[in-house]
Amino acid sequence: MAATPDTVHWRGVHHLALVTADMDATVRFWHGVLDARLVATLAVPAFRHYFFEVGPGNTIAFFEYTDQPIDSFAKPAGVPYARAAQFDHLSLHLPDEEALTRLRDRLKAHGCEVTDVIDHGFLRSIYFSDPNGIALEASWWTLDPTGRPADHADERLFADPDPVPAVRELRDEGRLRHTAATKLVDGIIEDLRREGVTLEP
Repeated sequence: MAATPDTVHWRGVHHLALVTADMDATVRFWHGVLDARLVATLAVPAFRHYFFEVGPGNTIAFFEYTDQPIDSFAKPAGVPYARAAQFDHLSLHLPDEEALTRLRDRLKAHGCEVTDVIDHGFLRSIYFSDPNGIALEASWWTLDPTGRPADHADERLFADPDPVPAVRELRDEGRLRHTAATKLVDGIIEDLRREGVTLEP
């Protein structure tokens, strides 16, 4: 099939969605240590979803699932491991609703299944998969929290009604009381919790 005439106006990675078993430590590390500012939070009974800015319009986001044990592991970078499952989905950044709708139509024209536009409040998205089964999302910020000072009391962006302690500290004191330190690993550790391993000193 020939390419459709309209080009897709990508703006980078909207968010890379990873998984954490400890959102408080994740905030303390990503916001406090890496200086990737916490710019938005979502929460529903099943999970929390927090967003950290790594560039204008671009974020790293984490899921913390409620009452769902996660088999965690650690491995050095570049070492293959069949159970490497920290990745949840990749969201690519688009400029506006028109671009989102145009991509949705393009996917359908190429025989790809795609969701309706989902309104998450501060972002709108469509969901689809690549041929490898990788979950993909395309999103645009309806209220872009990146590239400007964060207001941790703004309930439009910080929608978790019961945030982790680190977010309460940012909202109430404007800073974190402490951060999270980590350790390198020199081999694969299959299940951090089961083995009683912590990467914090």
